[in-house]
Amino acid sequence: MKFRKTLVFMLVLFVGAFMFSSPAVAKKAPSLEKWKPDFDPKGAKYKCIVSNVSTPALVGTFAGFQIRDELWKRTGGKIYIDFKPYSILGGEVEVLNMVQMGAVQGMGVSSVASTNLGPRFGIVNLPFLVDSFEKLDKFISNKKLFNHFLMAMDHQGITGLDITGYGNYGWATTEPVKTIADAKKIKFRIAEAAVNQLSYRNWGFNPVSMPWPDVQVSLKQGVITGLDHTPAVCNLTKKFEVAKHFTQLNYAQGLFIWIFNKGWLMSLPSDLRETFIATVHDVCAENRKATAKWEMENIDASKAGGVQFYKLSDAEMGILKDQSKGTYEKYAGEINKIYPGDKYKPANYLKEVQDFLK
Repeated sequence: MKFRKTLVFMLVLFVGAFMFSSPAVAKKAPSLEKWKPDFDPKGAKYKCIVSNVSTPALVGTFAGFQIRDELWKRTGGKIYIDFKPYSILGGEVEVLNMVQMGAVQGMGVSSVASTNLGPRFGIVNLPFLVDSFEKLDKFISNKKLFNHFLMAMDHQGITGLDITGYGNYGWATTEPVKTIADAKKIKFRIAEAAVNQLSYRNWGFNPVSMPWPDVQVSLKQGVITGLDHTPAVCNLTKKFEVAKHFTQLNYAQGLFIWIFNKGWLMSLPSDLRETFIATVHDVCAENRKATAKWEMENIDASKAGGVQFYKLSDAEMGILKDQSKGTYEKYAGEINKIYPGDKYKPANYLKEVQDFLK
């Protein structure tokens, strides 16, 4: 216990040093001025630092500020969420460790990075399973399956509460990709996630795993010539300034899973804990309603800015789906694994989700 407290203390010092001690970092960090709350948070009895890797211009990331404001209102100013987007606290793998240790209380972690501590979360990264807004809504509507999904990090001392989205995954590239043969010439950046890495290897492509904050420079320098992400994210984070082509593969939904340190959450008085959980659920549900329209608006804006959009033929999409079977077989065991804290104990969780989403 003493060792754990020492680690937490060291992490807190690291976060503080990262945020406040380096003038170079401070100058480069994006301003949060436009996102400031219209209330004074100093009087809050409980403070919760929540991280996210991306910009609040993403509808799914903006949920962090929406949760902050709604929670302040519902608790009468007793809980303040200090939301830090833009990778201010570092990359997702770093922050996941901070959340586990309690140095940071929560984060909106991308589904692709979430598997580092919760392999079950990888079910939404499997190619061509939860691959549309309609299937995502259907998955969430099944509380038995969805709640089991949210328990993916419980054994790590982390509670999953809900999700928001950022669109459909595809390929932003510096050269047109209209065929599988074209894709094999691209050096794709993918997230630091084992499920995604295996999918790309099964497809016969050339993936490079790197943290999101490194992508912009790497793309400009030609270290990578494409990236695996959603069109809205590529538009809003200016990846389309270099990668002027996008192939709409739509093989998975981009999700942020809102996770929190279980110990911190349980330390709240029961009434405030219930309000906290209900607020996250309500805000995420409303936020998801805007995602499909928001994605289409960004696609239209990207096309107007000169980005070319493509789709693979049905035959080639069939090839990728067939090659994806190996990813399912590899990770079925990890996704289906049952942990002591699980309330639902299905014999084959992956198959249940597959059958439900047919």
